[in-house]
Amino acid sequence: VQLQASGGGLVQPGGSLRLSCAASGSILRLNAMGWYRQAPGKQRDMVAGISSGGNTNSADSVKGRFTISRDNAKNTVYLRMNTLKPEDTAVYYCYADHNGVRYWGKGTLVTVSS
Repeated sequence: VQLQASGGGLVQPGGSLRLSCAASGSILRLNAMGWYRQAPGKQRDMVAGISSGGNTNSADSVKGRFTISRDNAKNTVYLRMNTLKPEDTAVYYCYADHNGVRYWGKGTLVTVSS
């Protein structure tokens, strides 16, 4: 299973971005999918996750601003990020669980700065 993330970039504080992560390869059925992020000099932290049935969870720091969703037919997970803050600056990594293994994308950089 390979994951390809896209949608990162430079955005001003208060702006929005949508990240996408598409899975490809020999996929039977993806279980949980989601996003982590890692800011410079910090550990990788969970941002949001979504089960195959659509149940979601997210970090307190992004609740009310970020929305995770998925399209099972396209094996793709999305992260809609609104009201972005400078502290959201990080490399965002997507993941997907398949047959008991967690696969990771290479990451996409989000920079929030004026």
